[in-house]
Amino acid sequence: MVKTPATAMTSSVEAVASKTASFDLQNVSVSYGSEKALEGVSFYIEPLKVTALIGPSGCGKSTLLRCFNRMNDAIDNVSVEGLIALNGQDIYAKAVDPVSLRMYVGQVFQRPNPFPLSIYDNVAFGPRTQGVRKRDELDEIVIDSLKKAALYDEVKNSLKKHAFELSGGQQQRLCIARALATKPGVLLMDEPCSALDPISTGMIEETVLHLKESMTIVMVTHNMQQAARISDTTAFLLRESIEEPATLVEVTDTTTMFTQPNDKRTENYITGRFG
Repeated sequence: MVKTPATAMTSSVEAVASKTASFDLQNVSVSYGSEKALEGVSFYIEPLKVTALIGPSGCGKSTLLRCFNRMNDAIDNVSVEGLIALNGQDIYAKAVDPVSLRMYVGQVFQRPNPFPLSIYDNVAFGPRTQGVRKRDELDEIVIDSLKKAALYDEVKNSLKKHAFELSGGQQQRLCIARALATKPGVLLMDEPCSALDPISTGMIEETVLHLKESMTIVMVTHNMQQAARISDTTAFLLRESIEEPATLVEVTDTTTMFTQPNDKRTENYITGRFG
């Protein structure tokens, strides 16, 4: 494969960078080797909204989420077909640098995964890789990111403390702050509260509601109440048998999804009749 110069690849991401980021998916399919895991997914992800991806285990939610920042690239036998456009730019085009893309499309994972560093160095890690070296600039980014993640007041006097000394809920908010430090336009969240207690979950949800004022958020969740509480749009994915790939059953505004779904399969899922 011909390599595109790094400067050109980076500028391709910068050219579409925006605080009102949107995704347009057209006939997206994902395969693991010869097995198709996800097929024919088409929908639009609105800017400055929370979009929830729901569905039973194994229906391709996390697989689809990883497509938005090309995390699937790390798996040798994965292939992605169709179009995923970020602000009109095909993110799988050769000119797009996946590393730069992941700075703009941040991700928070299911379990907290802070680096084995101090609180400060966790948040400063991304900006440093972007070339920020001045201490006052780093201080400003770290403080701002911790405030946006609703963690600053709890750690402001102990930024040199090792991240592993924090509680699970604090570690997850630290991971959110770390993602925010690169000033993303999109934040992907893969069941970010599944390992947390109700109080920590509430704090994460409150944080998400504030963050959507400045960025687009896509969240995978198994918690129907959580999707109903904090998402603006909900997409329901379903794999009807092990022999078939998962598909998008329907996508609509969350209120409609939970009160008047268009498909009986959606109603059965959200009312707990299966899944």
